Amino acid sequence: MDLPRELYRAAQVRELEAAAYAGGVPGYELMQRAAAAAQQVLHERWPQARHVTLLCGGGNNGGDGLVLARLLRARGVAVTVLTTFAPEQLRGEAAQAWQDLQGQGAIIRGCSAAELAEGFAHADVVVDALLGIGVRAPLSPRVQGLIDAMNDCGRPVLALDLPSGLDPDRGVGVSAVRATATATFLGLKQGLFLVDGPECSGEVHFDALGVAADLRPSMRRMTPDDLARLLMPRRHNAHKAEFGRVLVVGGGEGMPGAARLAAEAALRVGAGLVTVASLPQHAAAIIGARPELMFRGVEDATELAAMLPRFDVVAVGPGLGQQPWGEAMLDAVLAAHVPHQRLVVDADALNLLARRGPMHRDDWVLTPHPGEAARLLGLTGQAVQEDRGAALAALVQQRGGVAVLKGAGTLVGTAREIPFLCDRGNPGMAVPGMGDVLTGALAGLLAQRAEPLAAAVAAVFLHATAGDRCARAGRRGILALEVAAQLRAVLAEFDA
Repeated sequence: MDLPRELYRAAQVRELEAAAYAGGVPGYELMQRAAAAAQQVLHERWPQARHVTLLCGGGNNGGDGLVLARLLRARGVAVTVLTTFAPEQLRGEAAQAWQDLQGQGAIIRGCSAAELAEGFAHADVVVDALLGIGVRAPLSPRVQGLIDAMNDCGRPVLALDLPSGLDPDRGVGVSAVRATATATFLGLKQGLFLVDGPECSGEVHFDALGVAADLRPSMRRMTPDDLARLLMPRRHNAHKAEFGRVLVVGGGEGMPGAARLAAEAALRVGAGLVTVASLPQHAAAIIGARPELMFRGVEDATELAAMLPRFDVVAVGPGLGQQPWGEAMLDAVLAAHVPHQRLVVDADALNLLARRGPMHRDDWVLTPHPGEAARLLGLTGQAVQEDRGAALAALVQQRGGVAVLKGAGTLVGTAREIPFLCDRGNPGMAVPGMGDVLTGALAGLLAQRAEPLAAAVAAVFLHATAGDRCARAGRRGILALEVAAQLRAVLAEFDA
């Protein structure tokens, strides 16, 4: 389904909720709207469901579940409500929801092991209304046991607002509910799309509940428009030189394939002229298989430095290696400072940068995966993954330019703009060479006079979409070169 671009942190969603109250929308009215939206999702997703079991906590997320139970009963659906609270503990809207449910014919039980087993046994669908955005880590053993029971129940699960146990901001939730679908409200939580979020949330459905979001979002989802606006129609008498010159510097000892992948991707997205600068012995491996590429064998930095001024974009790093040759090539690229030339820095070039003192430039795009980002920031890979948004912010603050933090939910940002998040792509893309293809696609779009941030966003979206096209035939065994070949097919959907 179509989702908004804008993503928010949990604190911002609470601001939206408070603004609705201040605007005259009663809290219980919002709860009823949320329950009605969830009921719509449930009936559209599982139209044959005749018995629904709801696991409800004692907060407002549980209140949403209690109202949903009442609405389901009114439509003739058998309902079992499993509660984690004593009724006298409820406050506010949740207490009102409990009162209104009484006498409606719902079966209400506690959450002992036997009650859980019985409640799940007859359910066609289980509803997670345990925590919502009220997650607090670490989870108590009791709450973790309830989450585990939902994950092990063998029934489809609809999560209300957020899968229980998933961090709404960071998307961390190794022990969270694995929902089949999530009905989320007011504002899209960024955690649904980060790290564990996609696996936990399943199919995401959104309803603003009639509340306008007048806040600056914390992130924006990439959309096809981000790619389409870069693809200007080409004149009938266009010349290849109009579409930019790209130089790929890489392919150190024994690694010509990475440079070839990046260079081919640059061609596939429409760059006019693409040259690979690599060790002389790699000529056959690179241009023998792709004769449309040009090749320059370089053995020392002086040879490379003489070439650099002729190119609009230099992509350095694919297969570069971390030996003296690779260091010399990187030194030459960084020392050139060619006016209007853009740099894309990836792979071993990033690892070499991490060994050096702080370096800040406005003319480069850095494309690290979490391990490379960790080395650049002096962190661990786990720390990067635990807060990808913070890692991206640190990268652009410390290093400048545009940063592309690769991985599931790739992030793209600068020090000034709202970050972009890619919710496309698939696990089949976790194979060697995939980052090289992204580097080449980015360099090729930059060469066609795109601004760095726009080019990075478009390249990430294009690359992920091409990977999804490859996955139609199965996720296992996708090759990076196959994704490069699909770049053109994706572009054809937008090109005039």
